Amino acid sequence: MITQKDQTGLHTVVHKAEFCVIGGGLSGMAAAIAAARRGVFVVLMHDRPVLGGNASSEIRMWIRGAEGENVRETGILEEIALENIYRNPDMNFSIWDSVLFEKVKLERNITLLLNCSCCDCQMDGDRIVSVTGWQTTTQTWHRVEADYFSDCSGDSILAPLTNAQWRMGRESREEFGEDIAPNVSDEYTMGLSCLIQARQTNHPVTYRPPRWAYRYTKEDFPYRINFSTPQKWTNDNFWWMEIGGTKNAIKDAEEIRDELIRIAYGVWDFIKNSGEVEADCWDLDWMGFLPGKRESRRYVGDYILNQNDIRSRGEFDDIIAYGGWTMDDHDPRGFETRERPNIWHPAPSPYGIPYRCVYSANVENLFFAGRNISATHVANASARVMGTCALLGQAVGTAVSLAVWYGCTPREVGRFHIRELQQALMEDDCYLPGKKRQPDAVMEGALLTVSRQGLPQGDAAILLDGVERMVDGMDHAWEGEMGDSVVITLPQIRHVSVVRLVMDSDLNRTSWGDQKWYIKKFPTRCNLFLDDQPVHIPDSIVREYEIWTDGGDGQWQLAVRESNNYQRLNKVTLEKDVKRIKWIPRKMWSGSRARLYSLELLGGHWKEKE
Repeated sequence: MITQKDQTGLHTVVHKAEFCVIGGGLSGMAAAIAAARRGVFVVLMHDRPVLGGNASSEIRMWIRGAEGENVRETGILEEIALENIYRNPDMNFSIWDSVLFEKVKLERNITLLLNCSCCDCQMDGDRIVSVTGWQTTTQTWHRVEADYFSDCSGDSILAPLTNAQWRMGRESREEFGEDIAPNVSDEYTMGLSCLIQARQTNHPVTYRPPRWAYRYTKEDFPYRINFSTPQKWTNDNFWWMEIGGTKNAIKDAEEIRDELIRIAYGVWDFIKNSGEVEADCWDLDWMGFLPGKRESRRYVGDYILNQNDIRSRGEFDDIIAYGGWTMDDHDPRGFETRERPNIWHPAPSPYGIPYRCVYSANVENLFFAGRNISATHVANASARVMGTCALLGQAVGTAVSLAVWYGCTPREVGRFHIRELQQALMEDDCYLPGKKRQPDAVMEGALLTVSRQGLPQGDAAILLDGVERMVDGMDHAWEGEMGDSVVITLPQIRHVSVVRLVMDSDLNRTSWGDQKWYIKKFPTRCNLFLDDQPVHIPDSIVREYEIWTDGGDGQWQLAVRESNNYQRLNKVTLEKDVKRIKWIPRKMWSGSRARLYSLELLGGHWKEKE
C-alpha cells in the first residue's frame, strides 16, 4: 500500500492486489472470501458503511433462493447463516451486520474499503489495470491495481467505465424465443422498493403520518394486502411497495427513492388508521431510506442465460452454480398499477447456471456476479435473488484463484480448468446439480469402516459417494450414535493436511418446529412479534467430536478435540503423516444421533500464502 498526496492536499492510497471486487453485497462478499481463502490477495471496495447489500440492515430484503426441499444454498452462504444462528438467535439486524462484517474482516488476505464508491477505471487495451474509488469518510482516493476484477455492484459500474458489453431492459420475445417476454423489446426493468418493518407491542400505538405521505384506500391494494383476515398483513415484508421500472433505476434513483418514501409512510397510515386491518398494537419499527434494486445493467458474457435454459433445467457442462426461484417477473409500473404486481412463471428447482455467464465477452480480466450476470431480463427474474447471487459470487472467487494459480484469463479457466473449478466448489460445500464430488488424491485406495464400542459395524462408503445432501429422495448421510467411530484406513502412510467433514445442517430447518415459515427459510426476520422465539443450532449438527490418528505403529493418538462446532463444513488442519484416522462424535446440540455427509482427507494441494 502506497500513500500519495496531490496539490490539493487530498491523499491517494494505492493498493496492489491480485483481485479487486467492487460491491460488498452477498455476491461480492462471497467472491472476496472464496478467493482469499484460496490464497489470493483481495481488495473489496463497497460504497456503503455496512456489508450485505439488499440483505443488510439498510434495506432488509429476504435472502431468497432455490425453492423446495433440500435445495438450500450451502457454501459460504450457509456458513454465514449458521454463524448468525449461533451469534444472533433473535435475528437482530445490528448483530447480523456484525456477522457479515467479521466474515470479511477476519480474512487476512482481504483489504476492506467501506464507504468507498468506484468512480474511475484505467484500461490497457481490453484489460483493466486499476480502479479508483472515493472514500467519503476519509476524503481519500483509493486506487486499486489488480490482475483480475469482479463487478458485484449490482448496477455494473465498471460497464460504462470499461466499455464492457452490457444490456438493460427487456428483450423481445423473438430474440431468444422466450414466450413470456414482451413482443417488443423496451428499456423497462423491475422496480425498486423501500421496505418497512413493523413491531407488535402490548399496548395501542398512535401513528400520525407526515403531511407529504400519500393517502390510500382499500381499493389501492388489489393483489397486495390480503384482507381475508385482519392479521394477514403481518407475514408480509411489503416487497410490493415498488416503483421505478418505467424509469432508469440508476439515473433516476433519487427521484424514485423520494416517491417510495411517500408510498411507504402512506401504506403504514392505511394499515394503522383505515380500520381495514388489525394493527392497533403495532408500531412502525423501521423505515428503509435506501431502495433495494431488482434490476439494472446486465453484462454480456460468452453466454446469455435465457428462459429456455431455465425451463430445461440448465444442464450445462460448465455449471458453477444453480438457481431455483421462479421467473418472478415484476410489472415495471409496480405500485402505480392496480393489476398484479408480478407473475411467478414456473421454473424447475434446481437448474444449472454456466460459468460462461460470469465473465465479460470483451474485457479480458473482468468477472461479475450477482443480479448483473449475463442473462436475459426473463432469466434474470429468477437468477437475481440473493441466495443464487451468493453462489455465483463464490464461484467467481474460486475461479479467480485458479486464474491466479495458472496465470490465465477467465475464459481460459472455463476452457481448460472447468473440472478443477467444479471440484473446488464442491470441496467448499457448494452443491452442483448433476455433479459429484471426487475424493482428494490422498484418499486413493482408502477404506472407510464403522465401529460401535470397538466392534465392527460395516463400511461407511456412503461418505465418499460425492453427494452431500438428500437428492431425489435418497439420503446420502451416514448416521450413528454418540461414541461410534468412523475410521479411514489408507493403503500406506501418507501426509494429510486437512480433515474435511460435512455435517447435516438440517437444510429444511425441520428441527425448528413451529417457527414462522420465513424464519425457517431466511436468515433474517420480517415483522417482530411479541411471541417470537429465538432460533437454535439445528439438531443434526454434531457439537463435540474427536479426531484420532495412527501414524503407522498401530497406536491411536488424540489429534483434535472440538467442543463447540456449529458449522456444516469443517476443514480441520492436521499436517501429519498418518496411516489411519478416526472420527468420533461425542455430543449433539439437541439431537441424539450424529449425521454426516462426508469424511475425507485432503492432501494440501491448496495452501495459503504466507
